[in-house]
Order: sequence, then C-alpha cells, then structure tokens
Amino acid sequence: MAASSVKYPLVWLLLWLFVRLSETNNTRVSLDDDVMLPYARGHAHGPAHSHRHVRDCQPAVHGNSTHESRPSSGNRGGLPVAESTVFVSDVPGSSRRVYGHVTVVRDPLRTVSVLEPGGPGGCAMKQRATVEETAGSTAGCLYAQNAGFFNTETLECLGNVVSDGRMVRDSGGVQNAQFGIRRDGSLVFGYLSQEDVLDQSNPFVQLVSGVVWLLRNGEVYINQSLEAECDETQETGKFRTFVDVVSARTAVGHDAEGHLVLFHIDGQTGVRGMNLWEVAESLKSYGVVNAINLDGGGSSTYVADGSLASYPSDHCESDSRWRCARPVSTVLCVHQRRCRPADCSGHGDCVEGRCRCREGWRGAACDSLVCQPPACGRHGVCTADGCVCDAGWRGKNCSHECLPGFFGDGCNQTCVCVNGGSCDPVNGRCACTSGFHGAACERVCPLGFFGPSCTLECRCDDQCPCDPQTGSCNATLRAETNHTLHRAGHCLAEQMFTRWRRDEEAHKEQLHLTERTWLMITFSLSSLLIASLLLHLVRACRGPAATRSAERRDFSYVPLNRINGGADAGGGKSGFASDDSDSQDEIWSPGS
Repeated sequence: MAASSVKYPLVWLLLWLFVRLSETNNTRVSLDDDVMLPYARGHAHGPAHSHRHVRDCQPAVHGNSTHESRPSSGNRGGLPVAESTVFVSDVPGSSRRVYGHVTVVRDPLRTVSVLEPGGPGGCAMKQRATVEETAGSTAGCLYAQNAGFFNTETLECLGNVVSDGRMVRDSGGVQNAQFGIRRDGSLVFGYLSQEDVLDQSNPFVQLVSGVVWLLRNGEVYINQSLEAECDETQETGKFRTFVDVVSARTAVGHDAEGHLVLFHIDGQTGVRGMNLWEVAESLKSYGVVNAINLDGGGSSTYVADGSLASYPSDHCESDSRWRCARPVSTVLCVHQRRCRPADCSGHGDCVEGRCRCREGWRGAACDSLVCQPPACGRHGVCTADGCVCDAGWRGKNCSHECLPGFFGDGCNQTCVCVNGGSCDPVNGRCACTSGFHGAACERVCPLGFFGPSCTLECRCDDQCPCDPQTGSCNATLRAETNHTLHRAGHCLAEQMFTRWRRDEEAHKEQLHLTERTWLMITFSLSSLLIASLLLHLVRACRGPAATRSAERRDFSYVPLNRINGGADAGGGKSGFASDDSDSQDEIWSPGS
C-alpha cells in the first residue's frame, strides 16, 4: 500500500509536466494573420486557361517557348557550396528600408532540394511545418527558405511538386510560374505544359510552383505574367494588388553563371517590405537573369544552420506582442553536395557529392551510356563496354563483316569449310563450291552427279560418270575415284561369284538336272531318233523285193523249153514225175 501511495503522486507529477511542456511549445504558434493570397478563397489556385493560351499570348520574340532553360554551374573545387549575404537596403523611390538575405548557390543540381513539409509524405498527409522543422538535422540544410503555396483551408500543397526525383504532386497543367531542375542539371523557369512536367527523357529532379514570373532573360516580365496567370480577386484585393502591395517576399532565380539565387526580405503586408516590381528590380541589380516569385507574406521565412534568421510577420497565438514563424508548405533547402541519385544510377560511386562514373557511363547521374545510337549502326547495340556487334559483324561501330574464315559473335569462331567452301559469317554454315557437298564440303559429289551441292545429274553415254565440278563427260577421274571404282568392282565381282556359288549349291540340294545334262540328254535322244529314222528308211526300201520273193516261193519255176521237151520224150506220167523232182533245185529265191 505504501508503494502504491508513492506511485500515484509520481504519475500525476509526470502528467502535469507533460501538460506544461505542451503549453510551452504552443506559445510559439503563429496566428496565420499575415495572409497574402494571389487568388480568392474558394477559387482554384491558378488560371483556368490552357498552356496554349499562355503560348499564344506571350510576345512574339519568344516564339513558341513558354519557359527558359539554362545550364547550371558545376562543381568548382575549393569553393563553398553557397554564400549567404544579409542586407539592409533602402528601397529606391521610397522612404522604406528592407532587411533580407541573398544566397548564391553553386552546383544546384547536387546542393538544392525541394522538401515536403515535415519530410517525405508531408504533402500527402496535408500537413504544414515551419521551415526550421523541415530543415532540421535529418535534412541537413545549410540554408533554407519557404517555397510553394498551400491551401489555407485544406492545408494541401499547391502546384507542381517534385522532391529529389519523386513526383509528389501534379497540378494537371495549371499555368503558374515554375522553377525546376532537370536531371541534366539545367535550370528551368517559366510556364510548363503538362507534357513538359511529365517528360521522362530529361525528367525534373526538383520542381515547385510559384506565382508571377518576375524576370525573363534579364527583363522584368510582370505585365506578361499578369495576362498569363489571370486577374482573379483575392484576400488583399485583385491579382494586381497581390503584385503591387508591399509585403515580405521570397523569390528564386539564377545568374548568368548558372548559380541559383535565393532571395528573401522581411516585411508585413501593406506596412513594410517590397512589392513585386521592386523585388524584380532588386534581383536584376544582383545580376539575376530569370526569376519567379514564391509564397510570401507571413510565410516568408529564412533559416541558416537550422536556426531562424528572419523576422516573421505573423503574430504569436499566445501573445500578440511577439512574432512567430508560420508553418508552411514546401521548402527550398541548400545542403552539402549529394549525388543524385545517391547510388549514381548503379553505374558509379558518389565522391564528395559527385558521381564518379564507371567506364562506359557518363552524365551527372551516370545514367547515360558513352556509346549512344546510332554509333553502332544497324548491326550492333550500345552497352557500357561500347558497341556489341551482332553475329557476323565486327569493328568499333559494327560496320564490317567477319574476315573470311571466321564467323559468329565477335567473329571469334573459325570456319571448318574445306575444298574452297565459304562459311556464312553469322552461323558458319558452309557454302560448297561445285563438285563438293557435306557439312564442311569435305565430300566429293557421288558418281553420276555434279555441280553446286551435287544436285545435277550427269548426262554421259552408257551412264558413264562425269566431272563432279563441270559435268564434262571427257573427264579423267581422280586417283581416289579410280581406287573407289576398283574397290567397288572388286566388291561387286565378289558378290556375284558368291551369289553364283550359292545358286549352284541351292540347285544341287534340290537334285535338279543342270542345263548341260539336259543338253546331253537332248542330243542323245535326237541321235537315237535320227538312227531310228534311217533304219526305217532302209527297211522301207528293201521291203517290196522281199515280199515279192516270199510270194514266189510258193511256186516252182519251170522253164518252158523243159516243159515242152519233157512232153516230147517221155510222154505220160513218168515224164512229169521226174520234172517235179528236178524242179526242186531250181526254185528261185531271193538269194539265187
């Protein structure tokens, strides 16, 4: 219980201290009472007309260009980033005296940033912050002053805002005076079209909108700005009153050497300070060439080394006898040199705020190749290492084909074509001369063919081979070809004899008579037939005589004289009987 009794008073004491600290912080809050708006509340910030209207209404001497672009100063060794001068000057033609700051900034591409209120994301959150808060230790600003306008009711940032290469806000083409720094370091002042703002070929890395183009090419440009940016009424009167009234002012411009010039004067609307005509003349006297007006009145604030260095015009909320810095929108911050982008686009190293580009890259951000089209022509591509040639091409600008015998990427592959064949410089394929074929032209045309790729057929008598190159039939074949033919003939002969032997063995196995046997049988049969015919002819010729002899054997031949004599001598039977016996010896036969 004793511990609890001690704890609760301690808690109440801490709460009381927190409230007192909060009250102390709130004693320095601005009343926002010195408000100077170029356009009336409830009206849009900026004119309603288009960029084309601005272009058509500007003096003809400027042509179609509605803005001015100049190269910024670079990094000159040994010189400080910026020099700030405090001045107290009499205003010519009046009894007024003004107090302010002129800050000359070198190498603005690397030393100047447009900051959102309170840091990144401030515009999206519609917040405000004093210049001291925004330019604090995290931002590292050496010098800082307020920049763009804001909506006093919604607190949103107005106009275009690009912070360190980030597009924070796009005004949609509203035609108010603009200040920006492009990626190549060029300083831009004037009126921009929507296309100019969004251009990515050389984008803005810093961009902020003001109201009224004060100086153009060293001449006061306020009257032309009145026509370009409209003449709407606002809280201090009409747009003309915004230009003519004396007040605290903030401006930004550049001199002939490309240095950025920040201009700030203290004042109070309608009491002290300068009007825009006087601001323009003062800037001109400082050698400023182009300049635009930024937010002024109670917003006009200047900070050096993190501390308030100007005299605000707004009264403090806690005590109106004091003046308090107003929370504002965007801030122009001057800092030590920084590489933009910090990683030098991945192609270099940041050394003392400058990108030291690696080989093959160039530019303030190391984002541009040394090799630029069309340096490599139609047969190569630019890279950090120079031209990379397509296959089959070589040379610094890829304008030469590979030397004979080489092909491919970098022409570093060797062709394998033989017998006079040439290879394609891209893929290495061999184009053979007449009489050869094959992947490397290593093979002679087969017999019976000739010409390119051996596609033509020989037209020689008896199907004789021809010259493989010309197709001539009066060709002496090469030794290799003759050897091939000899081997082929030998092979064919061996195959034929082998086949015959196989056929003979096959016939023997089947017990068939050979052709020779059949011839002998045929001859024998023919001889027998002829002999038979001859025998029959002989017998045919002898046949009739033998028949007649056989027929006569049945009869006896008795000569007539005998017959007659026998009758005369013996008469009767005795004579006849003897005749019969005698007649047996005289019977005719074919052999007698």
